[in-house]
Parts: sequence; C-alpha cells; structure tokens
Amino acid sequence: MSDKKEIKTNDLLMIANQLLQDHQAYQDGIRATSVEEKDDVLIFRGDYFLDDQGLPTEKTTVVFNLFKYLAHQLSPEFTLAD
Repeated sequence: MSDKKEIKTNDLLMIANQLLQDHQAYQDGIRATSVEEKDDVLIFRGDYFLDDQGLPTEKTTVVFNLFKYLAHQLSPEFTLAD
C-alpha cells in the first residue's frame, strides 16, 4: 500500500503553483494549468512560451525544468483522487 496522500487536481495545482512562485528560477507567467498521473508520476502542463514559429525560447527551458522539479517534488507525496 502506498503512503501517498490522495489529492484533488485543483488542490494539487494550487500547491504546485505556489512551489513554482517560490522557486529561484521562477519567471513571471509560468503556471501549471493541468496535471495527470502516469505510472505514479505526476505530469504538469502549462504554457511553454514558444516563439512565433513554434520554436522553444529561453523561457521554454525554464518551464520544462520547473515542471520536472514539480514532478520530482510532488510525485512521491501525492496521488490524484479525481
């Protein structure tokens, strides 16, 4: 049996976005807007800040790394209840 706490998606997104804002690499506008769970890993999504041609920008790398940070921080602690 898992020691993970069940949490509703909206509650988890609130926690995730607070962690983002508190992170030293945070930049204005970065926000997790959805989360899903695959094989016990929480996968966060949001705007990736692509340029006009759909190519990654410097901010895209920051977003990717921050969403990966959220997965590492929150996956061991939570599982989605809904």
